[in-house]
Amino acid sequence: MTTYEEQSRKLERTQEILGYRFTRDDFLLAAITHPSATEGRSVKYSYERLEFLGDSILGAIVAAIAFHRYPDLDEGGLTRIKVALVSGASLSDVAAELGFADVIVFGSSETGTGKRGLHSALENVYEAVVAALYLDGGIDAATGFVEATLIPRMSPGMAREPENPKSALQEKLQVDGITPTYKLVETQGPPHDRTFVSQVFAGVQGLARGVGRTKKEAESQAAKSALASLGDFFGPNAEKEAAKKDAKEEKAAIKAEKAAVRAEEKARKLREREGSKQKKQG
Repeated sequence: MTTYEEQSRKLERTQEILGYRFTRDDFLLAAITHPSATEGRSVKYSYERLEFLGDSILGAIVAAIAFHRYPDLDEGGLTRIKVALVSGASLSDVAAELGFADVIVFGSSETGTGKRGLHSALENVYEAVVAALYLDGGIDAATGFVEATLIPRMSPGMAREPENPKSALQEKLQVDGITPTYKLVETQGPPHDRTFVSQVFAGVQGLARGVGRTKKEAESQAAKSALASLGDFFGPNAEKEAAKKDAKEEKAAIKAEKAAVRAEEKARKLREREGSKQKKQG
């Protein structure tokens, strides 16, 4: 059973991490409280409602920053940056780096499970904290937190990441006649807070694993990881060989162009000599 002492200690620690003092610390307490800690209680005082609000606020903040930071990107590029930045894997990584794993208030049903649903809990808490900051300090407080913790990961390279990694992976593999397949290899956490782990295969070769709150998200993350490391699975020298081939073709094209120029110059001189002879004979 969660004690008031534990809640107070974790509230204090969370505010230290955030560098922000809450006027309404009940917002923050809800943001760091796992649903398992509210089991059997008539009032649900967990991050679930705040997560809903935080998801929308976070998306708007990231979209606005990307819009102003990259004025030359079209809608597709901006969308890909947003999707990559607010993905479950991205948010859980940032939350883990901040130390949120130590401040989440879990219930007794999570005792002894090794916090198997920690990946999704970290993502949810990050979004809930964004909402708590917004409710307590307004959009400036929420934006300041996102700018300090998540935005440093933003890069123009994200605009080249596929919006649908599974489709992009399938296109790449089908060039060699391979159709990727996905297998659910692990399910973590209690029924109300599941985390799924999927692995993508090319034939019998396992390419990569992905984690997500849904099977679809887990497969998408697996495809994304596979795309990032395709060179490792289909020949580590593939890119180098392609580059050599391109360089060789470019060199041959330059050589041919120079030969054509020399031939044209030779023909011009020959015409000039013939013209000079005809003038003398005339």
